[in-house]
Amino acid sequence: MSSVKPALRATSRPIAQQSATYGEYRIAILNDTVPRGGDNSYMQDMRSKIATQIATLFGIGNLPKAPGTWATLASLPVVFLLLHLNPVAYMVVTFLLLIIGIIACDILNRHRNSHDDGDLVIDELVGILITMTWLPITWQSFVLGFILFRLLDILKPFPINLLDKRIKGGLGVMLDDVAAGMIASVILQLVYSKTNWLGSQLVILE
Repeated sequence: MSSVKPALRATSRPIAQQSATYGEYRIAILNDTVPRGGDNSYMQDMRSKIATQIATLFGIGNLPKAPGTWATLASLPVVFLLLHLNPVAYMVVTFLLLIIGIIACDILNRHRNSHDDGDLVIDELVGILITMTWLPITWQSFVLGFILFRLLDILKPFPINLLDKRIKGGLGVMLDDVAAGMIASVILQLVYSKTNWLGSQLVILE
């Protein structure tokens, strides 16, 4: 009889207490088998991969020669399609792409501990979109818009060079191309309103 009593005592704990002990045992096993910070590392990896695809325009930025020029060329069909929207929708899409570009470039800059690497070319897409705002859909406007935007982006006259040097992070990557696009847009709007060099002329009725 004496050998039975210890066994009865061993199983006489409340069920809730046994369950709690079992739960703690499972948690201890999981903590030993899953590396700490594993989930965070995986999420950072995924964010970096997504940001890379966006910021490089799905690999165009990885081209060995003149990735900015190639990215601008590749953006022209996107500009052509978006110009068929009404002007407000066009500008809303452009603004959304700007925000997405800032976030993607900021993630990559922090991940790489660098600033404005050559493969980050989503700024060229946003820059050429700004350049072509309110312009006619003609081959002349596309050719002049492309040339003017690329010249401003490469030469970086004042104040574009100041923005490029002073502002860092994702905003800094995008802002110099935004400025280049805005300057190019103002010049082309003047051309559009004063001449027919863009294949048509804007006429303001008084």
